[in-house]
Amino acid sequence: MSIASLSAVTEAQVAGLRQAHPGAFDTPLRRLRRWAPLILAVIYVIGSMWYFEFGRLLDASDRVLRLLRNFVVWQDMETWSYRQIYVGIAQTLAMAFLGTLLGTIGALGVGFLAARNVMPFGIVRQIVRRILDILRGIDSLVWGLVFVRAVGLGPLAGVLAIFVSDLGTLSKLYSEAIENIDRKQVEGVKATGASQLGVIRYGYIPQVLPVFISQSLYFLESNTRSATILGIVGAGGIGMIIIERFRAQLYDQVAFVVLNVLILIFAIDWLSKRVRLWAIGEKHDP
Repeated sequence: MSIASLSAVTEAQVAGLRQAHPGAFDTPLRRLRRWAPLILAVIYVIGSMWYFEFGRLLDASDRVLRLLRNFVVWQDMETWSYRQIYVGIAQTLAMAFLGTLLGTIGALGVGFLAARNVMPFGIVRQIVRRILDILRGIDSLVWGLVFVRAVGLGPLAGVLAIFVSDLGTLSKLYSEAIENIDRKQVEGVKATGASQLGVIRYGYIPQVLPVFISQSLYFLESNTRSATILGIVGAGGIGMIIIERFRAQLYDQVAFVVLNVLILIFAIDWLSKRVRLWAIGEKHDP
């Protein structure tokens, strides 16, 4: 058999297979569908960069360099009020801690109301979940503006903003953790004749408590950063000091304050890890 006839047979077989199993062969349309999302994404990114005029970064390079130099060259040491700075940092930490604590306490109750395996009444569960959607759907910065308007300037507005925002988010996370527990332990507690509160206390909470503690500790760290931003809108704390320094163009003092906030975040992260390991009964590395 000649090479031409073999080629013809092969092409005929391939044509038959292509007709019998069209999904097993690549086609121009299939390749277009595969590459279309990537092409559209690249076009969208390039179009967005053009729309937002990213080219202005090149024109502003000199100003950016001067600003960065002002951040790292500290010239006004004698004009710094260290007491004011550290009082502001203490207020920020207190805002984050109190707001997170109130949000955690509230979420302990609301989370069970939103859990499918605890709340049997679907209408109640859906109402609670929709309220939580509203609470976490509005950013804490917006809540800060609302409470500054309601109770005035100061840390109280920041505490309330963090509390409301955390209540919506932590309650959702808690309810999901509750729905994923091991049912055997709950059934065992029910078999002893325990009340509903007893079942929650001894069947649910021991399983979800480490998750609750871990999530609340993370939110404490996150809320410390959020409290800094809330201070910028008038909710007290170190954020007010930062915005005042920015307006006065004292960028070296801004850098000093931010450095102290970063050290605080690192300390909270280190302490949170120790508390989390203690809660789950594990030893930690030195």
